[in-house]
Order: sequence, then structure tokens, then C-alpha cells
Amino acid sequence: QVQLVESGGGLVQTGGSLRLSCAASGSIFSINAMGWYRQAPGKQRELVAAITKGGSTNYADSVKGRFTISRDNAKNTVDLQMNSLRPEDTAVYYCNADQWSGRRDWGQGTQVTVSS
Repeated sequence: QVQLVESGGGLVQTGGSLRLSCAASGSIFSINAMGWYRQAPGKQRELVAAITKGGSTNYADSVKGRFTISRDNAKNTVDLQMNSLRPEDTAVYYCNADQWSGRRDWGQGTQVTVSS
């Protein structure tokens, strides 16, 4: 099992920036991909960005060019730099870790609110 702790959420104005961080502990050697999902009120949880252990990345179309995911395998952390934020980016952001076994673990989530 992998434990994930997110930090860095908050309130920001439209056009502003935030950086989310996620620290993994536990069965870290079993982790392949890590990423960020988000869930807005009344909506399904959706992928924001993901990164494999080798550094390959995948982004939702809605965040391409604005968000950047990065990973430090030595520190077992994954960060999400969010620029040019929009009100529609408001959501609870969840860090996830996918293990080679297929198991997925989740963090508790951190709130991001973008005011117009």
C-alpha cells in the first residue's frame, strides 16, 4: 500500500498560479505511474495529468499548455505546476499512485479554488 499526502491547494484569482505537491510513502518501490485527478462539485473525477516512472507524461486537453507535471523518483514526490488558472479549474485535486500490480492508491485531496 502507498500513502499519499497532498499540499499546496488554496484560493487564487483567475490567471494566477498554484503548485501542488504530493509525497508518497509506504510501498514506493511498487509505484509505476503517478498523477493528479480532480473532481468538481456534481462532476465525475477526471484525469488532469499523469507521469510514468520513466518520465512520460499525459495531460487532459483542458490543461495542456497551462499545467506541468513533474516527478522526483529519489524523493518520491510528484508536483503539478498550474498556471493561467481559470474558474473551471476549481475542484478538489487528488494525487494518485498506480502500482505495477494494477492497484491504485489515492491521497485525501486538496481544494483549489479559482475566483473570477
